[in-house]
Amino acid sequence: MPHAPSAPVILGNEPGSFPRSVLAERHPAIIRQVREAFPYGPATHRALDALLDSCTKGVIEPLPATAGDRDRWESWGLAEYAGRSWYDVPWLWSESYFYRQLLDAVGYFEPGPGQGIDPFRPFKLAELDAPETDEELAALDGLSTRDTGQALLHGSLWGNRADLGFRLSDAGAGTAAAVPGLVADDSDVLWSLLPPSGTGTLVLIADNAGRELVPDLLLIAHLFDGGRVERAVLHVKPYPYYVSDATPADVLDAVRRLVDAPGAAAAYGRTLWSAMTDGRLTVRVHPFSCAPLPYADMPDDLRRELAGAALTVVKGDLNYRRLVGDRRWPPTTPFAEVTAHFPGPVAALRTLKSDVITGLDADTEAGLVAAEEQRWRTSGTHALVQVRA
Repeated sequence: MPHAPSAPVILGNEPGSFPRSVLAERHPAIIRQVREAFPYGPATHRALDALLDSCTKGVIEPLPATAGDRDRWESWGLAEYAGRSWYDVPWLWSESYFYRQLLDAVGYFEPGPGQGIDPFRPFKLAELDAPETDEELAALDGLSTRDTGQALLHGSLWGNRADLGFRLSDAGAGTAAAVPGLVADDSDVLWSLLPPSGTGTLVLIADNAGRELVPDLLLIAHLFDGGRVERAVLHVKPYPYYVSDATPADVLDAVRRLVDAPGAAAAYGRTLWSAMTDGRLTVRVHPFSCAPLPYADMPDDLRRELAGAALTVVKGDLNYRRLVGDRRWPPTTPFAEVTAHFPGPVAALRTLKSDVITGLDADTEAGLVAAEEQRWRTSGTHALVQVRA
C-alpha cells in the first residue's frame, strides 16, 4: 500500500487558531446549551460544571474503572493523553473525548433517569421540524427527471444548504460553475462507480442528523429507484456525538418525516421504508464511528466490510478529517495519496468547516487565498466532491 507523505497533526494550542476557538469557546457554549435543554438535577449540574472547568483550565481526566468503554478509550490514546492539557493533544482526539465526557456528565451511560437520553435531541428535532425543511422537501416536486440525481447529490453535499442543490437549474446542473464555492468536483467519477445497472452495495458514512440526513436518505432512495445500487448500508454513530451527528433514532425520525410529507418526498420515504423492512437498506453502528482516530486505523472487521462496497461515501467535515488524517497537509497534496489506505473506492462529500484540505489544484488554492485569506477553510461556504476510485 502506498504511503502518503507526512504532515504535522493539528493541535489546539496555537493562539488564534480555529481548533483553539473550538476548545476554548465552542465547547463551553455547548455545555451551557445542554444544561438548559433539560431540567437536570443538582448532581448533573455539578458534573457539567466540573467538565467545563476541566476542558477550559484543567487536564484530561481518565475514565473510572467502572466505565464499560475504558479499555477501548485507553487503546484509542487515553492511556497516553490522560493528565495532559486538552490543548496539547491532537485536536481530533480532544474534541471526541469532550463529547464522550459530556455524555458521562448527563448520565447517558449509567443506570438512572439520564441513561440513553440524547442530550442533543431537542436541537435535532427543532431542525428536522423547521419550516425550512418543508420548503426543501417541496422543492423535490419541481425537479426534472434528468437532473434529479445531480441535484440530490448536491443536496447531500451542502446539508443545511440543501435547497441550493434542489434548485439547480436545468442548464447548469452538471457544472461546477452552477455551484459557487465548489472547490473540487469529481461527480462524474462518482456516478461512474454507480452505473444504471448497478448490482453492488453503497456504503454511506453519515454525518449530521436533521436537515443533512434527510438529503442523504433522499439520495439513497433515488439510487434504489434508479437501479444504481442493490443494497445500501448507512453507518451512523452508536451514541450522540458532536451535537448533531446522526444515530439510529435520528434515522427513524428522518424516514418518518419523509413518509409523512406530501408529494415526491413521501414517495422517497416509502422507498426507504420498504428497503429497510426487506433488508436492502441496513442501518449500521460500529464503535469505531466514535473513535478519535483516522480511518487509516480502522479495525479489520470494518475494513473487510468497506472493501466489499462498490463505493463508500464519506459525509461531512469530521469524517473528512478522519479520512485524510487531521493534519496540516499542503492543500495540493493529492487526495488519492492520503486515501490510499482506504480498502475500496471512496468519495468524500464535504462542506469545509475546519482547516484540513487536500486535493486542490494550485490555481484554485491561490484564488481562494487571494480572495479570502484562510477563511474559506472554516466558513462553511465552500464544499468539495472528491473521489478515489
